Amino acid sequence: MRIPDWTADQKPQPQDLVEAVKKRRGGELIELDKALLWSEPIARGWNVYLGAVRTGLPTSRKLRELGILVVARLTGADYEYVHHAPDFLAAGGTQVQLDALNLLMQSNPRDVPVDAAWSATESIVIQYAVQVTLDVRVSEAVFAQMKQHFDTTQIVEITTAIAAYNMVARILVPLGVGT
Repeated sequence: MRIPDWTADQKPQPQDLVEAVKKRRGGELIELDKALLWSEPIARGWNVYLGAVRTGLPTSRKLRELGILVVARLTGADYEYVHHAPDFLAAGGTQVQLDALNLLMQSNPRDVPVDAAWSATESIVIQYAVQVTLDVRVSEAVFAQMKQHFDTTQIVEITTAIAAYNMVARILVPLGVGT
């Protein structure tokens, strides 16, 4: 990491905040937490917001994780990928799908081919995540396909997961978290 790991000795933080972050993480701080805890407002807001995005949304966890993995690969946020690939698998994704995604992201991610690894719904989530990440603007054609597969709440939640993890990547990569 390009900054020192946060410690309570270097920058005391309220114990309730540190405990809330540890609780969300299953008892241990991860490297990202040790970067964010340099700022109490950032760490507190992050813990609530990303906690909701990760575990508080009813929209398919597998599809949200798929979008997050696309973001990780497109932004070079390997730390993000390493942490979310197991979550994708736990949510019903397969190793074949991870391998197919990695190949796609190394070639031309804008050209999502018809692939036996992906359902039509998964393919559109990949296309959507690529456009949100690389272009910010999403084409009318891709958005129309999203509307065919998802209701409004699901579109908002998938978009939010993709956008949130674009934010995560833009913290991980510049600060060298996980390197």
